[in-house]
Amino acid sequence: MTGNETRLTLTEAQLAHLGEGQVAYLRKVSSDELRGRFPGLTDIAPGLELWALFAANGQPILLSDARDRALAGALENELTPVSIH
Repeated sequence: MTGNETRLTLTEAQLAHLGEGQVAYLRKVSSDELRGRFPGLTDIAPGLELWALFAANGQPILLSDARDRALAGALENELTPVSIH
């Protein structure tokens, strides 16, 4: 670090809320994985490849069978989408 740089320090609580209400992440998921993470999804067929949009804090926003629809959901909610691989 040089003398001209400022170092930003975040608390755990601040980090947990980083991007909240501004950023959403898009990720390809299998229905099997979703059933494991969200046991309430009992009506979803096994073996499906889906696109999931999650809030910055990890809360699911929507599921879609098409990436472009998931992206549209982010934009409709005025969120900046980022992809997670």
